[in-house]
Amino acid sequence: MQKIIIAGFGFMGGMHAQVYRQLPAARLAAVVDKNKATATRAMAKLGIKAPLFADLDAALRSIPCHVVDICLPTDLHTTFALSAIKAGKHIFCEKPLALLPADAQKIATTAHAVGVAGQVGQCIRFWPEYVALRDFVRRGQAGPLRSLTLQRRSMLPLHSVGRWLLDPKRSGGAALDLHIHDTDFIVSLLGRPRAVRSHATFDGHGPSHILTTYDYPGVAVAAEGGWNYPPKWGFQMAFQAVFENGAVEYDSGASPTLTVTLGRTAKKPLPFKEPAIGRSASGTGNISSLGGYFNELQYFIDCLEKGRLPAEATLLQATESLRVAVAELASARAGGRIIKL
Repeated sequence: MQKIIIAGFGFMGGMHAQVYRQLPAARLAAVVDKNKATATRAMAKLGIKAPLFADLDAALRSIPCHVVDICLPTDLHTTFALSAIKAGKHIFCEKPLALLPADAQKIATTAHAVGVAGQVGQCIRFWPEYVALRDFVRRGQAGPLRSLTLQRRSMLPLHSVGRWLLDPKRSGGAALDLHIHDTDFIVSLLGRPRAVRSHATFDGHGPSHILTTYDYPGVAVAAEGGWNYPPKWGFQMAFQAVFENGAVEYDSGASPTLTVTLGRTAKKPLPFKEPAIGRSASGTGNISSLGGYFNELQYFIDCLEKGRLPAEATLLQATESLRVAVAELASARAGGRIIKL
């Protein structure tokens, strides 16, 4: 049984708490949040009962635990991750692991030295439709991949406590908080690109929209992400993968969400495995499903129960994806200059 302390009980902290109560090998031991009144209301709304602390060190002194799950604003990740690791605790940290690759590398290096496990919330690696695409690519049933384009689009995120997401010094803007999901998936599927070239929209919330092309031999790859859409626009994640003899397409707002077209045959749904769990309490529809969040935490807890280190969404993998995303931002700030990696 893995006992967990969640640090930060905003939107994602609540999402993780809902997952843990569906995992037989996990138990929420405590919550840490300096905004105790806000956290108390959020916990009550979700029916979450656990001791609440304003300080992580106090919680670690008082509550036996195995894992610290960090769901705090990004600018706090490094401090809290290092504190938990030095206390001998495994960590699950929301993405991005840090704002700077050097800090992410420090977290990964320290965890290795202490001998604790770590995983990062790059949930797209575990999202059912993206897992299906990865499996399709590896099977090669439509021939080699020729092009891949991905999109993550959203209205301005106003759900974060104190609206910290809108402060680029805390979140890195849409480029590091939203778009990095697609960057990470691309790197997980194809490895590090030889170079990136990006253009971005910069406003009062930092890089609010970014478009990137990635240099890979033999395949054209591009990704777009932004949260500068109108207030009622909603949210969409999508991809289009074109192969030598077919295409796979995903649109979170479509039904079916995932389709395949092979050779001269008509387009049809592409089956994929969905987690046998319910919806979150925070909304309805595919995007509010616990799917990818459930899969990533189930995988992490299973690794700990079996005494092995995670091999997916690791601290080092998250550091590598952050390096690529930071290079994208450097390219955008330089007017689309090609940045070699």
